[in-house]
Amino acid sequence: MIAALLGFAIIFALALLRVPLAFSMAGVGIAGIGLTRGWDPALASTAQVVYETGFAYTLSVIPLFILMGNFVARAGLAQELFQAAYAFIGHRRGGLAHATVVACAGFGAICGSSIATAATMGKVAYPSMAKLGYSKELSMGVIAAGGTLGIMIPPSTIMVIYGIITETNIGKLFAAGVLPGLLSAALMMLGIVWITARDPQHAPPGARSTWAERWAALRGIWGVLLLVIVVLGGIYGGIFTATEGAGFGAFGAFVFALARRRLTWAILYEVLVESARTTAMLFTLLIAATLFANFVNFTSMPGDLKSLITTSGLSPTMIIVAMMGIYVVLGTVMEELTMVLLTIPLFFPIVTALGFDPIWFGVLIVMVVQIGLISPPVGMNMFVLNALLPGVGLGAIYRGCWPFVFVLVLMLAMLIAFPQLSLWLPSLMK
Repeated sequence: MIAALLGFAIIFALALLRVPLAFSMAGVGIAGIGLTRGWDPALASTAQVVYETGFAYTLSVIPLFILMGNFVARAGLAQELFQAAYAFIGHRRGGLAHATVVACAGFGAICGSSIATAATMGKVAYPSMAKLGYSKELSMGVIAAGGTLGIMIPPSTIMVIYGIITETNIGKLFAAGVLPGLLSAALMMLGIVWITARDPQHAPPGARSTWAERWAALRGIWGVLLLVIVVLGGIYGGIFTATEGAGFGAFGAFVFALARRRLTWAILYEVLVESARTTAMLFTLLIAATLFANFVNFTSMPGDLKSLITTSGLSPTMIIVAMMGIYVVLGTVMEELTMVLLTIPLFFPIVTALGFDPIWFGVLIVMVVQIGLISPPVGMNMFVLNALLPGVGLGAIYRGCWPFVFVLVLMLAMLIAFPQLSLWLPSLMK
């Protein structure tokens, strides 16, 4: 127990010294195994983890979904999703904000990344909101919060990583995220209604589009709708695995970008390099997290924590609530992927020992990551928007995000109280 606690303390200390997380976790994991089990087992374990991670077929889903999202982003789809949503609801009070949430949900269904969704929609939606006179607070809050839908609505990079670490079915995890993702979007839109009702100056109504303009806007997004239906429908229907679906989606997105004449040799090179960099970063983190998890599993910490919690007298549901509270607090001071990789080796054995469904817990993990992405002071989506739109100011972004933090906390409470919100669709899969 002391060895494991010391390992966590060293990682946090290295993080304060700005040592990259992957190096910190890998170094502590290798040194911990070496000091407790011997250096030959430590080196053998390291070689095995690197080899198995690099050659794992299931892990190929990560670069393929990243590639699919990059192809579709370069094809200009985000702009057309936003325009289509605006054509139908832009004339209402807060219409542009509602359209941004809808567009974020649509883009998230092919992107899988919260940061990429927020950055893309920041470039697409903010100029229109600023032109119409929307407040900076509401504009930034909507874009940052809407961006978090990219990791709940499948495909989701976080879900893939969680599924790989915990050996949970990725296809069922994707299915579990659909309804919570749509409900989160609906709650965000209700939040916009509440904000604009209290102060109409936040969001002046836009011009009403004709039905001819609406149908013209819908024609621009048929390709991506078809891609999402085929890829996700194939996975949910058992026609192909998540990895095969990712391959089909990447190829379809390539054809889609090619058909729209948005793909030059230079852009193709940029897409491949960007996808390779993101994949290398995630694989390095996965290897490091696995090495550290191996060290933690060699110690008595997992068993001691399990015994402590099971004898605490708390009900299983209250234990889950306490875990989620810890995650929400950690999300305010720690980068979200770091938080997940560090805590899953500790919490997941407890969750399964209590008899909870790992798919349901995976959705809860994604939801607390969503909350962390827009929670001051270190929410990544806020910093992405601050870097992208330096004239807005971090204070306005903080103020704009707080109402949506409460919206997502409400959604988390609903998922804990009603597990079937996330388990109904997976139960229908073969």
